[in-house]
Amino acid sequence: MAAPSPLAVLPMTNVLRSLMTTTVSSSPLLLPPSLAVMSILANTTNPLLNPDHNPVLRLLLKNTFYAQFCAGENADEVRQTIDSLKRIGFGGVILGYAREVVLTEAQMADLALCASDGAAAEECIRNEIRPWADGTLQTVRLAEAGDFVALKFTGAGRQALYALSQRQPPTPALASAIDEICQLASSRGVRLLLDAEQQALQPGIDDWSLDLMRRYNRGTADGRAVVYGTYQAYLKSTPTTLARHLAAAREEGFALGVKLVRGAYLGSDPRHLIHDTKADTDKAYDGIAEALLRRRRNDVLVSQTDDDSGFPDVSVVLATHNRASVLKAQDILSELNASSTGTANTTPDVAFAQLQGMADEVSCELVARGSTSGENTRPRVYKYLVWGSTGECMKYLLRRAHENRDAVQRTRDGREAMRKEVARRVKGIFGFGA
Repeated sequence: MAAPSPLAVLPMTNVLRSLMTTTVSSSPLLLPPSLAVMSILANTTNPLLNPDHNPVLRLLLKNTFYAQFCAGENADEVRQTIDSLKRIGFGGVILGYAREVVLTEAQMADLALCASDGAAAEECIRNEIRPWADGTLQTVRLAEAGDFVALKFTGAGRQALYALSQRQPPTPALASAIDEICQLASSRGVRLLLDAEQQALQPGIDDWSLDLMRRYNRGTADGRAVVYGTYQAYLKSTPTTLARHLAAAREEGFALGVKLVRGAYLGSDPRHLIHDTKADTDKAYDGIAEALLRRRRNDVLVSQTDDDSGFPDVSVVLATHNRASVLKAQDILSELNASSTGTANTTPDVAFAQLQGMADEVSCELVARGSTSGENTRPRVYKYLVWGSTGECMKYLLRRAHENRDAVQRTRDGREAMRKEVARRVKGIFGFGA
């Protein structure tokens, strides 16, 4: 008897919507005009082209691209989406707040002014930091214990941009807002994923992330990290950076939270900082993942000191749409769990994550594996999605469209998986087997 299709857990509306979006994204004919329209809608100042002001446009987008990638416009819709994903079998969600601070060229040219005292600084606090903090706090409240919330420092506006670009600590107002968010997350059992950004800002983000992990990743009730930094495997420097952070965690006695991604800024990061080939990036990703799962260094993640006597507590989120990487990590976890039977389990806390509406065939395969696994080997699978009004989510939707364009083969694989699932269900209706 054939194994059930992993995609069988998805409602038919989701399957058809996924088929539509992957068909558009993989079509040389349909994608360019779609991207052009999305770009106009994401950057317009015309109220007629803003979905939040145009009910017809909002209805069209809300039931197609928005529904594919986003959680909802309000608390009730977000909770319904989270509940539906957990009923399918997902461990939870990674929830982000879609609203972004849009700065003019004049504002970008005068970042230093807003970081000093005075009227400009007060305006930044009132119009940029406080709305960002309030939206993020609301996101933490919408998430449930065990869920994650994605935190993007530059969403706080000019003070964050200036401090990060200069590799300075956050300003007092921004530091207070970040602490408020971390304290609420910790009290609710919600974890925070600190997003990576362009290399002009990343060294500052690494500094802030490590400082927050020092403060919030000690003595947690379940032993899991509260704060996670994001490490991009496509950067040649990432193994060195991560090894340095692991050494700091071991020496100072805090858990290191690691969200491992391949990388999202290929078009803007300096090319010489990035691995020469995709195969090199894949090797780096899989090598780092293996070192973290096995809790020992290897030829990719090497020790930065002569003392390689220990490995700190590590919590890991493997955020990837690459099926081969997911299966490699799953095989390692199965091996480790089998070898730890009857002994103390030293396997780190691990979660897998994919974007909502993308690589659903990979996510559902993980969920299906979990349904046939024991408690100790069951993969915890999360979907990343944002919430906010349809208009607020347009820039996020545009980024997802560009990502689908750049990952042509993966998008085609997703389209083919959805096409086969639709055919399987139609055959089942007519009694030809499911």
